[in-house]
Amino acid sequence: MLGRYRHTVFCSYTGYFVQAIINNFAPLLFLTFRQTFGFSYRQLSVLILFNFLFQLCVDALSAVVIHRLGYRRCLVAAHVLAAVGLVSLGHLPFLLPNAFAGVIVSIFLYAVGSGLIEVIVSPLVEACPTKNKAASMSLLHSFYCWGQVSVVLLSTVFFSTVGIMHWRLLSNLWAIIPVCNAVYACLVPIPPVLDEAPGDPVRVLFRKPTFLLCALVMLCAGASELAMSQWASAFAESGLGVSKTTGDLLGPCAFAVLMGIARVFYAAISKKVPLPAALGASAALCAVCYAVSSLSPWPLVSLLSCAVCGFSVDVFAGGKGDSDRRHPAVCAAGSVRRLRLRGRAVRRGTGDEPFWRQFAKRTARRHAVPACAGFRDARSEKVDRIELLAVSSQQSA
Repeated sequence: MLGRYRHTVFCSYTGYFVQAIINNFAPLLFLTFRQTFGFSYRQLSVLILFNFLFQLCVDALSAVVIHRLGYRRCLVAAHVLAAVGLVSLGHLPFLLPNAFAGVIVSIFLYAVGSGLIEVIVSPLVEACPTKNKAASMSLLHSFYCWGQVSVVLLSTVFFSTVGIMHWRLLSNLWAIIPVCNAVYACLVPIPPVLDEAPGDPVRVLFRKPTFLLCALVMLCAGASELAMSQWASAFAESGLGVSKTTGDLLGPCAFAVLMGIARVFYAAISKKVPLPAALGASAALCAVCYAVSSLSPWPLVSLLSCAVCGFSVDVFAGGKGDSDRRHPAVCAAGSVRRLRLRGRAVRRGTGDEPFWRQFAKRTARRHAVPACAGFRDARSEKVDRIELLAVSSQQSA
């Protein structure tokens, strides 16, 4: 076992990089799939739908699976499934009679792995006894953006030098990363991730207007991000008529770069800018970017609008600064996360003191100490009554 939890943090960072590979490699090949297999745009849309639908199903069932198998086994299995899915993406469409079915099976395999990674790595990093937990969590969530940049950039370099006709080789090469991280996950120490108080039941959450509003915001934010990031490459090449290299660099690659910059930028100003104002400005900027991308007669302006859209959609996730934690939107966003984890919020104490000791102290301060004080007051009052009765009886005698 590797003796330091920093290896666990690095393994979790790589897990988000694997998730970026899963979600962003296939969209770069949409037009190649159309030319090679004859897929229609409707079938390409179904590929995107199935990818994230499978991940959502895994998110809903992950709490039971993780509880029974443990974090290490699930983390290793997630990376193995991701690697198998990437390898099968380059082989199953050519082996099965129906190429579309082969792609769907491949997507199912790596989507299950991506869904498990999504719900495992955040609790693991949060449970690690790092010195700056906020910085570790912020870097973790930004790693998906930089992973997307790396996937698009390296894939574009490969297509330009080796040729896009060898995309099956690149799919196998990308599978090396989850394989290596699966071996890494077998060696890193897994911190004890403890369950705190259960979250609100699902029926209670859906009765809260704030929860429904923020769930709608998150749904629209996800749709805004995915519609642009998944289709930017195909839109630039087929709709705008630019080369694939130019379209990938100025489309999905620049989109991911600005999305990562927006995460860092909002983290710096979150204490000064109220969350509702940030959400409103981001929504307006996103709408303008979509309008300019689709209506502008100049391809370069459309590509730049696709990139700026990445800056706007990232803030939809909500502020994570200390000043925003009491805001109803952030509380409801936390309820969304608890809903995905089947009502169990995974948390761990910070600092050197174990979580269970912190929890015991908080419970004692809130309940045991007032109860003992009340008991002492009642006991003193009872003693006073006994002494008063004794004095009264002596006087009457």
